[in-house]
Amino acid sequence: MTGPLQEIIEHDPRYTIDAYLFVYEALPVAQRLFQRERHVSGRELLEGIRILALERYGLLAKPVLNSWGVKTTDDFGNIVFNLVNARLLSRTEEDTIEEFHAVFDFDRAFTGAYRIGRNNSPQQPRRKNKPAR
Repeated sequence: MTGPLQEIIEHDPRYTIDAYLFVYEALPVAQRLFQRERHVSGRELLEGIRILALERYGLLAKPVLNSWGVKTTDDFGNIVFNLVNARLLSRTEEDTIEEFHAVFDFDRAFTGAYRIGRNNSPQQPRRKNKPAR
């Protein structure tokens, strides 16, 4: 395989191509979630990534991301800025890699947030049971 993503991976082999492709797939999720037509912030992208990972992989989200070399939100920052440096993503003056630093803990975000059941979408807030009257 040749192309811009392969060149990035050859330069920075910490992450698999799947990690880069997943970032691209999470962009429209974040745009819809935050009602943006184009640009999303680093934190907004991370929320789109979290939601997509939970919807797609459920309780396996963390191990799947880890298998791609992604273990922290900082790793997603590295991936995004590798894409920016290769001119495959754009950025604004306000965008920094620091936006991705320690935004959430993977254990809490990918194992504690997932509920087994018919409606396990991470977008839905948990409802407290109302006391019986």
